[in-house]
Amino acid sequence: MKAEKRLASLDALRGFDMLFIIGLSSLIAALCRLFPDGADSWLLRQMSHVEWDGLTHHDTIFPLFLFIAGISFPFSFAKQQERGTPRWKIYCRIFRRAAVLIFLGLVCNGLLKFQFADLRFCSVLGRIGLAWMFAALLFINFKPSVRVVIAVLLLTGYWLLLRFVPAPDAPAGASPFSFEGNLVGYVDRCLFPGHLYKGAGGVFDPEGTLSTVPAIVTAMLGMFAGEWVRRRGISEGRKTGYMLATAALMLAAGLLWAQFFPINKKLWSSSFVLVVGAYSLALFALFYWIIDVKGYKKWAFPFMVVGMNSIAIFMIPRVINFRYATDFFLEGLCGIMPPLWGKALWYLGFLALNWLFLYFLYRKKIFLKV
Repeated sequence: MKAEKRLASLDALRGFDMLFIIGLSSLIAALCRLFPDGADSWLLRQMSHVEWDGLTHHDTIFPLFLFIAGISFPFSFAKQQERGTPRWKIYCRIFRRAAVLIFLGLVCNGLLKFQFADLRFCSVLGRIGLAWMFAALLFINFKPSVRVVIAVLLLTGYWLLLRFVPAPDAPAGASPFSFEGNLVGYVDRCLFPGHLYKGAGGVFDPEGTLSTVPAIVTAMLGMFAGEWVRRRGISEGRKTGYMLATAALMLAAGLLWAQFFPINKKLWSSSFVLVVGAYSLALFALFYWIIDVKGYKKWAFPFMVVGMNSIAIFMIPRVINFRYATDFFLEGLCGIMPPLWGKALWYLGFLALNWLFLYFLYRKKIFLKV
């Protein structure tokens, strides 16, 4: 059987997503402020998270990354099967990857400071590890039709649980979907008192325990997409068309569900899963069509440099402070420019230094993987 080639679109899409983490969002925000009324523009608002209900582009970065992690697994699993890898060894690799991601998430939260009294246990990497792990186990053990039913049950069950079981410590009259009244925060306050996200006052964690359940579906959606692209006997054009049509249906379903269960990243609400899943699938279909089907790859090289070292993006800033380096090269020049222009130049330099470092790793073929 002919070996499957690596999906260049996957690396490019991952890089596009991660560029916003390494500084593109801050640069766009700074550029917006150069224009009249730019500080109140729609585009600038997209570069930060909403406080509770609602959706901005910044809220799509994390779920898109998890979706992409899901796309990769059907290819990885197929390769392991072709090599005759025993099932128990595949399970061990899945559990090990999840454990490593959880550990790295703790390191990002300050594990090596050894201040365990207030160490935050939940993390972005930890959620990726857990959600991907459960989705991978479901992928291995159930056929697609069964997994569709499981995904629907997980999203519906999560909605009904939050709708009809408000937090026991909620203020009188609080909505079960509100910051004060939701069950998600209550579960984490019981499990991890004193170890929750300080940005939410230490009483709620956006990567908490219960909201990991719908995040499993986000990873499952990526696996459905990867499985679909791997199918033989279907033209690439039809594959792309079906993905776009599915994205449109998911978007419609998510917007309808939002009337009853608001789109909310911090709760990872069921409507959020569908709406951002639709965005992720449509974006993947677009990248897949342009890069892998039509063969237009050169324009995506800057994205691929970033996308092939995504774990490094999470870990290296904890070790190397690119802000100091940016100040070293640009503080003087930025200081003699008008403040808003100087800030825009500084963020451009910060993004460029991050990218050049990743390019150095790329040229040396150094890729951090788990």
